[in-house]
Amino acid sequence: MSILDWLTGNKPAPSGVAREPVAKLRKRLMAVNRATAPFKIREATKKEHCDLVAEWRIVDAKWIEIFAKAGIKRVFKVRMTFDEAKGEVRAVDEEWEVEWRAGVPTLSASASASRGRKWEKSYEAVYAFREEDLSFGKIYEYSFSTAEIKDPLIKAAHAGGWGWRGVAFGKL
Repeated sequence: MSILDWLTGNKPAPSGVAREPVAKLRKRLMAVNRATAPFKIREATKKEHCDLVAEWRIVDAKWIEIFAKAGIKRVFKVRMTFDEAKGEVRAVDEEWEVEWRAGVPTLSASASASRGRKWEKSYEAVYAFREEDLSFGKIYEYSFSTAEIKDPLIKAAHAGGWGWRGVAFGKL
C-alpha cells in the first residue's frame, strides 16, 4: 500500500480471499446494519447514481433527539458503487450542513459541502447546572467518527474478496 493509497483511502482486496458475486457482496454490506448503530446502509435511489448508501440516522425518530441535543450540524454519508471488472467498491464521502428548527433537522441551503475522502473524529461533553434541581453534572456526551461507518463497510468488502477505493474526483 502506497502513501497515495493511504491518502485516498484505497484498500486493495486481501490476497487469498475469493471474490464473491455482486449479489453476495450487496447482502454482506447490508448485513452491517444494526438497530443500535447511529447509521444505516440502504439501497440508493436513482438520483444518487450509486448502488448503496451508508448515512447517519439523522432523520430517524429514535435518533433525532440525540443528534439535536448533541448539536450535530452535519450529515455524513458514504455512497458506494460496485466495479465488478476491478473487484472494487468505489466509495465517496459526502457531508452537508444541517440546520435545526424546533428540534427537527432540516437540510440547509448552505453552500458548505464536501466530497471525497473524509476522516474525522470528534468528542464533546457538556456539563452544566440543571434547571430542575440546580445540580451540576453531565448534560450530554457525543462522539463522532467517520471510521464508525466506514471501517465495518471496508471489513465486509474485504471479507467478500473485494477492494475498497476512495474516490475524490471523477466518476464514482
